[in-house]
Amino acid sequence: MRFAGLRKIVWIAGAMSACGVCFAATGKAGENQVDLELVITVDVSRPMDRDEATVARSGYIEAFRNPAVVEAIKRGTLGRIAVTFVEWSDPDTQKVVVPWMMVDGSAGANDFADRLSQAPLQWLRSTSISGALLFSAGLIEKSGFAAPRRAIDVSGNGPNNAGGPVVAARAAVVARGITINGLPIDLGPREAVIANLSDYYSECVIGGPEAFLYPVTEVSQLPLAIRRKLIQEIATTEPAQSRMITTVQATAVDCMIGEKLSGGAAQ
Repeated sequence: MRFAGLRKIVWIAGAMSACGVCFAATGKAGENQVDLELVITVDVSRPMDRDEATVARSGYIEAFRNPAVVEAIKRGTLGRIAVTFVEWSDPDTQKVVVPWMMVDGSAGANDFADRLSQAPLQWLRSTSISGALLFSAGLIEKSGFAAPRRAIDVSGNGPNNAGGPVVAARAAVVARGITINGLPIDLGPREAVIANLSDYYSECVIGGPEAFLYPVTEVSQLPLAIRRKLIQEIATTEPAQSRMITTVQATAVDCMIGEKLSGGAAQ
């Protein structure tokens, strides 16, 4: 089996088993076919304060109500996507806020936004990007949909500091043909979780075909950044309004910096 080498990473194998990841091929067709399977994952660990989490949640709600996002969906080959929304923190703490649903126009997009707006916010402890990635990969494999493109949209304002190493989780997820895109909330000296979060996301988190990130340096930038990032993920070609998106050219980054700063090592 072509992924047999990855089984040498004991933690990853165990974590995937725990979250129910099954990488068997499926024969899904017909109404279950979509242009994109997208997992939106948002960090709700302690580095994310209440204001940031609230603005991020509102940004996704507003984005799905925006005609430009709906138009991006409708321009796809099938004109529909499957999407789910997840909030995460600790290695074993991932909450599906909005389950998988198909969005094929304004009605579906507004339904998704309404469900998201009605869900309570939560704030938890550590930051396990690796746990979020593996959990999200499991959701994709069990989604009930089939798509030529599968992506995880991960946002947060700190590095991985719990669970397994993020680069190992990324490797396992990308090997399954899933792209990981990032929205690092890089607020710099105001919070200083690490000084180069955008570089960290570029070097250690994103990966897969056409992976990109969209750094945010002010909380006020989040709503526009979220909308443009969603359009870029959904669109088959880059629309004019998303050309600000760039991939950071990372310098040397320690992908274990979060674990070192928290005084522990990934398990």
